[in-house]
Amino acid sequence: MPSLKLSERSPERDRRGAEPLLIVRGLTVRFPVGRAGFWGNRRLFVHAVDDVSFEIFRGETLGLVGETGSGKTTTGRAILRRVPIAAGTITFKGNDITHVDGDNLRHLRRDMQLVFQDPYASLNPRMKVLDLVGEPLVVHGVVRRIREARDRVRELLELVGLPADAVDRYPHAFSGGQRQRIGIARALALEPDFIVCDEPVSALDVSIRAQVVNLLQNLQDRLGLTYLFIAHDLSVVRHISHRIAVMYAGKVVEIADRDEIYENPKHPYTQALLSAVPIPDPALQRTRRRQILRGEIPNPVDPPPGCRFHTRCPIAEDRCRTDPPPLEPKRPEHLAACWLT
Repeated sequence: MPSLKLSERSPERDRRGAEPLLIVRGLTVRFPVGRAGFWGNRRLFVHAVDDVSFEIFRGETLGLVGETGSGKTTTGRAILRRVPIAAGTITFKGNDITHVDGDNLRHLRRDMQLVFQDPYASLNPRMKVLDLVGEPLVVHGVVRRIREARDRVRELLELVGLPADAVDRYPHAFSGGQRQRIGIARALALEPDFIVCDEPVSALDVSIRAQVVNLLQNLQDRLGLTYLFIAHDLSVVRHISHRIAVMYAGKVVEIADRDEIYENPKHPYTQALLSAVPIPDPALQRTRRRQILRGEIPNPVDPPPGCRFHTRCPIAEDRCRTDPPPLEPKRPEHLAACWLT
């Protein structure tokens, strides 16, 4: 069996002049939740993701942030074709993958992988590390039997900073950070180009998070990986991302380069998010102005007209309550969906 040539892939990052690796246009995902009306003749849907558009360039990390229920994870799962898509298109490597199925979807899985949030729930406690990491190789026909993948699994474990002899252990023998490294090794087994990292450090101790984030960055530099990095922790997102997209109530409200969005946020929701990030200086933290959001959170089954954020926005006007603002440039490479900025 040929050796896994992980180190031979040249990294590329943020090549703005090149064609994006992933293009998402008008992505919409709805989940049925029942019926309404006297005769039950009106179907109800949760508007989980609504008309979301962005692109990710090869070797780039796009951070996707927002509060719980904003649609971040659903967006990632829709891109991986793990949930049904109601509208929109997804283009990967120049090919429309919105409606691929069968063998074509199976082949697509090799190039698009997922790192799960919970390293305890995502690993089968009855399987050894050899089986956990080697299973994708068997499923996709790279090897015929698990034992034939032993050398490759050992190489993958060393790549993510685990000893090669871990192949014969069970998940309970590892800490949370080590389990997440096993999950990352499993995602790398098929040498994908694109990985969705669904809050990969939120379940870990603070002392371990930096190690896993640094590992992801090192792997990106070495292997030329492209990430969609979903997270709540804004400090982690700033550390790892090249660009950041902010979601609210199923919509992207702002996209910009990492430093631009932190230093010059345009959307009121982004400003409120960033104002909640603590500063490690007690004197500055005491004098810092916090933006506290008040008002009703939109009902995802019956979202309000106009801007989704107008029910909590401190500067909302009448136009915001009736006309949805487009996601448009406010500065070069800086898009925001707000009438008032």
